[in-house]
Amino acid sequence: MDFLRRLFGGGQPRGDDAIHLYVKCNRCGAPVHVRVDPRNDLSIEYGDGEQPSGYRLIKEIMDSRCFRLMRAEIDYDGAKREISRQIEGGTFISKDEFERLVAEGAHERRTT
Repeated sequence: MDFLRRLFGGGQPRGDDAIHLYVKCNRCGAPVHVRVDPRNDLSIEYGDGEQPSGYRLIKEIMDSRCFRLMRAEIDYDGAKREISRQIEGGTFISKDEFERLVAEGAHERRTT
């Protein structure tokens, strides 16, 4: 049975090694959560040789309120640790602020 469990993915669940981004649209203030898979979504950056010098994430993000496109660029070192980040059309926010904004939006929809 252990063989079948390993074959079909049963057993202990793996930890979520995703990168979670939380942003807020500069136009309408809508909060957005983006899940990034570091194994598939990061582009390898090469230095002078053939060895990777780091990674780059370019993510276009759209909120569900005004549908404005935001563009996030994040650079990582060779160990996939964040070096720098920038965003156009939005602002990076914390997970706590994201959850607060979502809760406020849900409360406003219930009271109107």
